[in-house]
Amino acid sequence: MTAEIDVLVLGGAGVDTIVHVPELPVPLADSHMIRPGIVTRAGQSGDFVALGTSALGLRTHHLDLIGDDHEGDLVRALHRDHGIALTAVPQPCGTKRAVNLVGPDGRRLSLYDATRWAETDRLPEDTVRSLAAVSRHAHVVITQPCAQALPLLRQAGVTISTDLHDWNGANPYHEPFAFAADVVFLSAAALTDPEATMRRIAERGRARIVVATAGAEGAFLLADGDMTRLPAAEPPAPVVDSNGAGDAFAAAFLHGWLGGEPPRHCARLGAVAGAYACTVPSTRVAAIGPRALLAGVAEPAPGTVSGA
Repeated sequence: MTAEIDVLVLGGAGVDTIVHVPELPVPLADSHMIRPGIVTRAGQSGDFVALGTSALGLRTHHLDLIGDDHEGDLVRALHRDHGIALTAVPQPCGTKRAVNLVGPDGRRLSLYDATRWAETDRLPEDTVRSLAAVSRHAHVVITQPCAQALPLLRQAGVTISTDLHDWNGANPYHEPFAFAADVVFLSAAALTDPEATMRRIAERGRARIVVATAGAEGAFLLADGDMTRLPAAEPPAPVVDSNGAGDAFAAAFLHGWLGGEPPRHCARLGAVAGAYACTVPSTRVAAIGPRALLAGVAEPAPGTVSGA
């Protein structure tokens, strides 16, 4: 069957309430005056990946459990406004939501509402199979209940990517995702030895590519057994928020990978997109487009010599 979808994104649809705080951790006090205010907007990990791949010209479809509530309306409007196909499976518990505390330096602390999902949640198997049958690739977010969809995606023959976020290398919840994906992204923030964790993912699972992002320190790339340390990209404007940077990295990496580019170039694309995301205020959602991405890649990476 001919592929109609380049990237099928599973999970990670939701709403964030952004609260700017004077510093992290938040100083203990009876109250704080918040500026530039408190804003609620649609956009969690799956939404950001779908937004990023769609902005780069990949045919994108998003599948998740979404409630019949105000937050669900915001998620549906986000996809409609950006022309991203969405299959919303009814979620009686309500749409996923979180509160993001954002410090002056752009760092964040996310508080997720654990009442918005249940252990019995499932994405309908027929829906997963039918969408996977017309997809080239599936990006699976680690939100409940996406782990149950992994065997269905493998049976459909699509390649799979996932983002483990700030996995510490030990929490067993992440392992089904880590060991089922062909491309694995994660943050190095909680890892004492990123290379050891990355190699364990590759040895125990299917991944030929593992990428651990390290913020301003760049990224680690493990591709077909070879480890490379890559520099970060220079942000095109002042850094205001790191929210969504990892999702932007993944989206741009997949854009290159699905286009047949070598892993190192894909990682450079991801670095440029991630740096761009850090310049977007947390109260907005915006993804880098193809022209800006290519312009960023054309710039020499920090610490490199032009033409080298």
